[in-house]
Amino acid sequence: QVQLVESGGGLVQPGGSLRLSCAASGSMFSIYTMGWYRQAPGKRRELVATISSGGGTNTAESVKGRFSISRDNAKNTVYLQMNSLKPEDTAVYYCNSQYKAQGYWGQGTQVTVSS
Repeated sequence: QVQLVESGGGLVQPGGSLRLSCAASGSMFSIYTMGWYRQAPGKRRELVATISSGGGTNTAESVKGRFSISRDNAKNTVYLQMNSLKPEDTAVYYCNSQYKAQGYWGQGTQVTVSS
């Protein structure tokens, strides 16, 4: 079982930046596809970005050009750099690990964009 712990959320003004981190347990991190998802109140959870074991990335159109995902395999950590934040980015952000049919989720971290 993989444990995922997110950090870095908080309250930020529109136009500001935050960097989320997700630390994973275990020794197999480098082979996982890692992802960030978000869920706003009353809405379904949606994909934000993923990064494969080889470093290939996939980013949702709604955040493309503003958010970027990266990983540090030596630290078992995946990051989400969020720039030019908008009020509509307000949500709980969840980290996900995926390897074949096995997926795990973190507990989520709240991001609130408001003046």
